[in-house]
Order: sequence, then C-alpha cells, then structure tokens
Amino acid sequence: MASKAAVAAVDFARVYTTLGLGKETIATLQAFRKRHGDAQRIHAQYASQPTTVDLAHYRSVLRNSAVVDEAEKLLKDFKPLTYDVNAHVRAIETFEAKAVEKAKETAQKIDVELKALQATLANIEEARPFEDLTVSDFEDSHPRLTETVDTMVKKGKFSVPGYKEKFGDLSLV
Repeated sequence: MASKAAVAAVDFARVYTTLGLGKETIATLQAFRKRHGDAQRIHAQYASQPTTVDLAHYRSVLRNSAVVDEAEKLLKDFKPLTYDVNAHVRAIETFEAKAVEKAKETAQKIDVELKALQATLANIEEARPFEDLTVSDFEDSHPRLTETVDTMVKKGKFSVPGYKEKFGDLSLV
C-alpha cells in the first residue's frame, strides 16, 4: 500500500522537466509506467471476478451430467504451470542498472551546474557596483577594447556600428 501512495505522490511531469533527463530515459520511463498501469488494470479486472465454480448449479441446469463430471475432474486435476521468471528479473535488473547509471550521470551534471551557478552568484555578490567602476577598470579587464577605441579614433570613426539601429538616434539636432 505504501508503494501505491508513493507512486500517486510522484509528479512525473515535474520529474521529467526538472531532472534534465534524456529523451531516451523519459521515453523508457513513460513506456514502463504505461505497462505498469495496464498490468494493474488487468490484475484488478481479474481479481474482481469470482474464482469458484458452482458445479452443483451446473448439475441442476444441465441435463448431461457427464459434462459436469468431466469439468469437475479437469478442475481437480488442474495444476498451474510454473514459469521461469529469471529472464524477466534480469531484464528488470538491467533496466534498473541503466536507470541508476543515468540518474548518477544526471546528478553529476546537476552538481557541476550547481557549483558553476554558486561561483557565478559569489562573483555577482563580490562585484563592485556599476557606479564605482572606472574607465581604467574596463581597460584592465578588456585590453582589446582600448585598442579598438584607439583604432576608431585614428580612422575618424566616432560611432559604433549597429548602435543607431539598436538604440535609435539620440542626437538633439
């Protein structure tokens, strides 16, 4: 019963989107969930059917009691077959191993991304406010910027290509 409650509590749509699972993993998980749901429905259907046969009723209804005797003999002699489910268990274990491997890979990717995001957040928190920055700070961080500006001044270009298209003409003339 606890497993049914756990399955009902899992929001699979959220799991698919937040864990960054691959398309193959999502498709396999969805196919497994579909097979599981189908198996549960079939089991519930058969479990709700009566399992006993009232042979006395058939004896009173049918004129040919030999048929009922033969059916009774078949029911008494019936032995259910046993199946070797080791192949299915191995397939499930293989699927589980793949799922665990994919989950570990995903966890590693998430850890790497989380560390990068934490480093970015620390960098943002430690950064100086924009108002406190000077032109020399920009020159120190991007030396090519100084070279580009010097080249533009030497050539007499005082406008940045694409600036007017992006921000419009702000001249008052």
